[in-house]
Amino acid sequence: MGFQRSSPLLMGLSVGLLLFFSWMMRAQPASLSALAHHPHLCQTTWDADGHRYPGFFCPRLSDTPEEAYCCHLQASGGFCCTQAEFEALNQVNLSALRPPPIFRGPGPLLALSLYSLLLVALMTADLVHFCRVRSRGRGQCRDLSPSSDRRPSRSSAARPLQASSVEQLRKDGNELFKCGDYEGALTAYTQALGLGATPQDQAILHRNRAACHLKLEGYEKAETEATKAIEKDGGDVKALYRRSQALEKLGRLDQAILDLQRCVSLEPKNKVFQEALRNIAGQIQEKVRYMSSTDAKVEQMFQILLDPQEKGTEKKQKASQNLVVLAREDAGAEKIFRSNGVQLLQRLLDTGEPDLMLAALRTLVGICSEHQSRTVATLSVLGTRRVVSMLGVENQAVSLAACHLLQVMFDALKEGVKKGFRGKEGAVIVDPARELKVLISNLLELLTEVGVSGQGRDNALTLLIKVVPRKSPKDPNNSLTLWVIDQGLKKILEVGGSVQDPPGELTVTANSRMSASILLNKLFDDLKCDAERENFHRLCENYIKSWFEGHGLAGKLRAIQTVSCLLQGPCDAGNRALELNGVMESVITLCASEQEEEQLVAVEALIHAAGKAKRASFITANGVSLLKDLYKRSEKDSIRIRALVGLCKLGSAGGTDFSMKQFAEGSTLKLAKQCRKWLCNDQMDVGTRRWAVEGLAYLTFDADVKEEFVEDVAALKALFQLSKSEERSVLFAVASALVNCTNSYDYEEPDPKMVELAKYAKQHVPEQHPKDKPSFVRARVKKLLAAGVVSAMTCMVKTESPVLTSSCRELLSRVFLALVEEVEDRGTVVAQGGGKALLPLALEGTDVGQTKAAQALAKLTITSNPEMTFPGERIYEVVRPLVSLLHLNCSGLQNFEALMALTNLAGISERLRQKILKEKAVPMIEGYMFEEHEMLRRAATECMCNLAMSKEVQDLFEATGNDRLKLLVLYSGEDDELLRQAAAGGLAMLTSMRPSLCSRIPQVTTHWLEILQALLLSPSQELQHRGAVVVLNMVEASREIASTLMESEVLEILSVLAKDKESPVTRAATACLGKAVEYGLIKPSQDGK
Repeated sequence: MGFQRSSPLLMGLSVGLLLFFSWMMRAQPASLSALAHHPHLCQTTWDADGHRYPGFFCPRLSDTPEEAYCCHLQASGGFCCTQAEFEALNQVNLSALRPPPIFRGPGPLLALSLYSLLLVALMTADLVHFCRVRSRGRGQCRDLSPSSDRRPSRSSAARPLQASSVEQLRKDGNELFKCGDYEGALTAYTQALGLGATPQDQAILHRNRAACHLKLEGYEKAETEATKAIEKDGGDVKALYRRSQALEKLGRLDQAILDLQRCVSLEPKNKVFQEALRNIAGQIQEKVRYMSSTDAKVEQMFQILLDPQEKGTEKKQKASQNLVVLAREDAGAEKIFRSNGVQLLQRLLDTGEPDLMLAALRTLVGICSEHQSRTVATLSVLGTRRVVSMLGVENQAVSLAACHLLQVMFDALKEGVKKGFRGKEGAVIVDPARELKVLISNLLELLTEVGVSGQGRDNALTLLIKVVPRKSPKDPNNSLTLWVIDQGLKKILEVGGSVQDPPGELTVTANSRMSASILLNKLFDDLKCDAERENFHRLCENYIKSWFEGHGLAGKLRAIQTVSCLLQGPCDAGNRALELNGVMESVITLCASEQEEEQLVAVEALIHAAGKAKRASFITANGVSLLKDLYKRSEKDSIRIRALVGLCKLGSAGGTDFSMKQFAEGSTLKLAKQCRKWLCNDQMDVGTRRWAVEGLAYLTFDADVKEEFVEDVAALKALFQLSKSEERSVLFAVASALVNCTNSYDYEEPDPKMVELAKYAKQHVPEQHPKDKPSFVRARVKKLLAAGVVSAMTCMVKTESPVLTSSCRELLSRVFLALVEEVEDRGTVVAQGGGKALLPLALEGTDVGQTKAAQALAKLTITSNPEMTFPGERIYEVVRPLVSLLHLNCSGLQNFEALMALTNLAGISERLRQKILKEKAVPMIEGYMFEEHEMLRRAATECMCNLAMSKEVQDLFEATGNDRLKLLVLYSGEDDELLRQAAAGGLAMLTSMRPSLCSRIPQVTTHWLEILQALLLSPSQELQHRGAVVVLNMVEASREIASTLMESEVLEILSVLAKDKESPVTRAATACLGKAVEYGLIKPSQDGK
């Protein structure tokens, strides 16, 4: 741009100097005699084959300093030599010759300096010209910007026809596009489309919108707009070209090349189209070449992996990694599958090497992921039994990888294909139910197989927990659950009745029995009617009887252990099993056994049986003395700690009721002290220390125990450390203890009148402990935060164990809500990762748990920067939990906090506003705008004000037949100042974005002038500013409205406001008066103001 406008003289001088230097360079002699003038230079040459040999100066780095002369003219044969050799070769005496006239001396240096000065002058002239053009361009852009105060005149005199309006808006959009304001240009084109443009104009406007979207990197929208333009005008080459650009960016090269071919056929001489077509064709060829080479790469990787000579080499490790990475892409997985990959992977599995088995299993995950036909084919090749047996290997990493593969297979069979293969899937497999049952049947068989590792058995139980029960009670089909109960309930009970130490026939871990209990509980909860539940009870009782009768003492122990498993899971089935003839008596008897194994089984059964009040009363009468005796006299810590937990459980039977004391004063504190002592004992194994946490989970119902516990920092740190250990069965107990310490369970203050009535009727009235008052609870929360409770809970949430049940998630959600209750504590929770941990709790678990977690998220979003609290894509995951709090079944406080949080999110970005709209929150927010409670009404209006920046919301207000605009106008005249600010802000934004709404304001209410005057006369600067902007928008929108405003008291108010000191209100009032002067409605004063 600059060089075209620069001085011709400077340009001519520059070109002349370049030609002069070129002539001087070419004027140098090229003969052998010229070597005397340039003895150090070996010149550039070409040989007969066209090879180029670059010249060089002597000496080179490889030469000695004396070899400073070129002994051959041609570089192809030149070499460096000494002065004597040079003179002898060329028959010259260098000392008798003059030095070369060029390249040395002040003359060339002066010429080079002159040339440099001319270049600097040219660049300076170009820079000055560029700055002038840029400043003029900015001025034009500023005049045309949609955000400026200038708007196209809407008077009939200025625009008699709609066509001229369309043409003007299109020109404005073109100018804005040239200035780089693509958003403004897009707005101008959109407004022009809304004015009834002709089909030809619509085609132009749509293709211009496509260009804007291309610049804004909205390629899907660009394709849509270009398609609309092509529908209006099939021969629009610009629209075809822009659609091809969008399709190229979207990776749809096959469609992009069709559009470009059509462009070239319409304009064969257009070099831009030809070049774009060549580029696309090159990309397609490259892609085809890559895909064709992938087959060779896959074959090569398998050759390396299966080569016995490459054992343990780095090359083999890299090949396995590349294979896994390739399988993650669907195209790569398809290539592996079609290259006989499953059979080759089977050979890798047969090697028995853990690294190769891991690579094979992870590659199979990519092949089967979300693809039914490949999953079925893989099972057919490998064999279902073979795949399931991988779970039982001793190597923990291989077992986990096999568990992941089976989970992917289950998902593929249950949910089908999601990546565009639906057309051909139905022909491969119609009903996946058979394959599912075969897989589940093999998993059930694995549970009772001898030789299977404990980790593998746990993984099998985890898969059954995830796969068998229904995802939602709304699903009427629970046939899979019924089938598993009929085919595999006894096998599950067999795992639940096994003992870890000493090892029995089946190898189990510390988590196996808990996993079995969870699976049994989920199966029982998935039953729909009494007949199905009765069948479940019958099968359980028959199994327990079969062991209890006729198998001696070992059989009784097995039966009691199974009862304990049921009591931890479906407790109704466990209680019925306890009522079987002789079971409870055997438990009491075995507690006094001298064998530690027998005592452990009996005491644990007694502890689990005391969970229900029905059993607790019986055990309190018959078993307390026995447990006390075991606690005092037993020499085994494993027995003593279990007996202590039984006493703790019985001692907490009154819950938080201060008036119900099971034991003597001080006994509960002694039990808690002993539990803390065992908890802090690092010498004890983790499984035994878990029982100390169980005891504290019950004892912390007592407020005195809570106070002592939070004061014991060592015990708190030991508790948090234990929650991060491999002992996952402790999670529920930890969560229960934290819920008790924070008083985050549901508690309602009793009605005083009902309390008096209950006392008169001599009924028991629960009493709250004095140390459970809010001040004590707040102090305990701060101590827990200081001890690091958030970090521990974050680790608990990340656990991928079936032990983290929905009930456990609910307890964690309750604790988080208690931790963020105080505003000053929320920063600590966010800093320790609490925001990240709350998201999965708000999306999964019980309804109550999800609501509590969502409320905690709302509190964090209100008082902190959401972009820092939920960085990256995580911020978009917050929207759904917040919207769920808007439902009518939530409390008013939850509704209010959700509205406030959504208001903050809606003010951040358009993408977040679109996410809120996608979750269908707008109708609920509008409903709360009619609420009687002023805080709810105000919060909803503020949220709607921020959402009004979205086009979809603006369309709702602009649509005919609704009172949305009327509500905002009326709220702008309410007594509540904050409500007026929100409503007036929304009104200012809407009238700015949609000028057509300005003409509707006088129609919605007869009090519109009074409301605007009240806003302008408000003592609040913010209300004045909002009112002034609304008036300005109305004045600019229509001369008729401006005339009505100027004939009222608004003119006088604006005149007074315009004379105040400089402020946004003053500028808006001045702009209003200036527009009225332009319309000829008023005249400026004599001083020109």
